[in-house]
Amino acid sequence: MKKIIIAGLVAFVAFSFKSIEVQKKEVKTSESKVVWKGYKVTGSHEGTITIKSGSLNFNEDKLVGGEFVIDMTSIIVTDLEGDSKGKLEGHLKSDDFFGVKNFETATLIFDDVKTNGKNAYSVNGDLTIKGKSNPISFTISIYGNKATASLKIDRTKYDVKYGSASFFDDLKDKAIYDDFDLVADLQF
Repeated sequence: MKKIIIAGLVAFVAFSFKSIEVQKKEVKTSESKVVWKGYKVTGSHEGTITIKSGSLNFNEDKLVGGEFVIDMTSIIVTDLEGDSKGKLEGHLKSDDFFGVKNFETATLIFDDVKTNGKNAYSVNGDLTIKGKSNPISFTISIYGNKATASLKIDRTKYDVKYGSASFFDDLKDKAIYDDFDLVADLQF
């Protein structure tokens, strides 16, 4: 009887510590797209930014993690042309905004992933921009080898305060809202 109990205990412990087999799927950066949109009192601007590298981690077809590196030097404005486009791109890359000369990349690391319905997951992670890390939560949907996610980011948490009515008085119609959006369409 003692041998049966010990054998059962050993089997229970062995199955309890069974390693989780994680499959890391690299994101195809050339086929993936990230669109940003920033808002101001008088309208908005939008553009794209490039994923330098990224991966999603799966266990038996369930998302369990991920990490991304964004190339901040790749900020492009898509709603303007000519001099206006070049000026805004330069300003966004300057120290007033993302300071890409000193902070060439931003990172997103998934810390906790929970199933949130069929093909949908709630993600809690850490986003680092300009060397400052803050927690972020968002939903990601996965269909086959494609994923989509929308993130709302408060830029002031990353020391991007230019034109923020939260920090500067009397901006009136020159104020830029603190939140901006990222929409990612990923291929892996």
